[in-house]
Amino acid sequence: MLSAESSLGSNNMKSTTSDVEAASSDVALLKSLGYTQELERRMSGFSNFAISFSIICILAGGITSLQLGVCAVGGAAAGIVWPVGVIFSLLVALAMAQIASAYPTAGGLYHWSSILGGKGWGWATAWFNLLGLIFVTAAVNVGAYSLFTSIVLPLFGVDPSKLTLVHQVIGVVLITGSQALCNHFGIKVTTLLTDMSGYLIFAVSVLLIVAMFAFAKTHDFSRLFQFTNLSGDPGGGTWPVSGNGAFMLLLAMLWPIYTITGFDASAHTSEETKNAATNVPKGILRSVYLSGIFGWVMVISFVIALPSIADGAKQGGNVFFWLMDQVIPTGLKIPLEIGIVVSNYLCGLACVTSTSRMMYAFARDGGLPAMFRKVSAAHTVPANAIWCSAFLIVMSTVYAKAYTTLTAACVIFLYISYVMPSLVGMFAYGKTWTKMGPFNLGPVVFKTVSAISVIGVLLIIYAGIQPPNDPALMALIGMVVLMVIGWFAGIRNAFAGPPILAQIKTESESAPDFGIETA
Repeated sequence: MLSAESSLGSNNMKSTTSDVEAASSDVALLKSLGYTQELERRMSGFSNFAISFSIICILAGGITSLQLGVCAVGGAAAGIVWPVGVIFSLLVALAMAQIASAYPTAGGLYHWSSILGGKGWGWATAWFNLLGLIFVTAAVNVGAYSLFTSIVLPLFGVDPSKLTLVHQVIGVVLITGSQALCNHFGIKVTTLLTDMSGYLIFAVSVLLIVAMFAFAKTHDFSRLFQFTNLSGDPGGGTWPVSGNGAFMLLLAMLWPIYTITGFDASAHTSEETKNAATNVPKGILRSVYLSGIFGWVMVISFVIALPSIADGAKQGGNVFFWLMDQVIPTGLKIPLEIGIVVSNYLCGLACVTSTSRMMYAFARDGGLPAMFRKVSAAHTVPANAIWCSAFLIVMSTVYAKAYTTLTAACVIFLYISYVMPSLVGMFAYGKTWTKMGPFNLGPVVFKTVSAISVIGVLLIIYAGIQPPNDPALMALIGMVVLMVIGWFAGIRNAFAGPPILAQIKTESESAPDFGIETA
């Protein structure tokens, strides 16, 4: 007995020693990048995965954006378009994971772009990423509001069709404000909720899939390979009339690609994650492929369960609720729908976390006012960044009233920011970028997936700015114009970028700047 206790004590001591060594290694790596540890490292590898998995949330984009796929090309949106979109997202994530392993900081993409391509490239990446995070959180919270009003309010006799934009704004304010409040109380609270969200998404997804297959009136799997142009009135007016099949295919691609966004959250919480150089790339990749696989089975179940593809498409944005009413018994439908609403709320909670950390990291380097880098002494979180993020999220829902516009805008801005560090990484690899992290694809694979990612994003931009999403195009143009004006008006002189840039410049004067000053 004494021997067993002694062995147990020895194992506990080894575990404690290992944890201390890992924590010391994290602090040392962060210090080598020019930063001191300010945020609290409480997140495990699972928690780092869970926050990205919660933001991706197949019960959010996979459901609230169902019409984007089905109302474009019919059943093939689930059978063919979805896996193609997920594979593309995974290629983007692979390149990101390698860079994240080398540079695990809260700034994520902004730091990577700055280190690999210069401070101007990093500054531009920061703005694309920050706006993308704001738009995606706004889209998620508008989706959560829509789900709540369509699912919960009718139980109390409220007719959702009588609600106005004012009601939506008030609803989004309450949702976003409560998410900011949870974030304000510390990463421990947020981690607990996002960990729970990961399990909830799995559970509700499995139950939903089983219910769809069990109560489907037919099981015609040939639907999954049938392309049908449902633009215009046949698709509930979701997309304008178009006779171009390839173009409709691109529009349908927005469905899976919008759903598989937010995996950069694993990078943004790097400084709160234990053994970040290993766990962050794992978190990024696991969140993408698990969401993609589970999501694929789920959306297949939707298409199979639809009593009619044509009748479902005519419902437009109401197609999922129509499907639930047609197929799922009331006794099962209500708890499933409540689970979906809660999952969407927690998805928005994780989005607020990611957005605020990006804002904190950018402000820490002088890209935003210093007030947003302040860390609360009581809760060890960037409180000002949290509440500013919440305010901007609400304001963006007023600018882009249509849900499809918010989804298109977030896809465009986020995926631009996702590939910007990969683009410069292709040229820096083996030259100014010689020190890799534990996750390393090798030069050939990294450069190949990066090149495919950049080409794919150009196609996404083309699809995302088409009517009725003109405001997304105006936001993109306005953003680029303001960045160019601001940069050459004096920001390039005032903005120093991450502190490691000074070290890089000292070590090598040949760092690529892509036409923009490096330091």
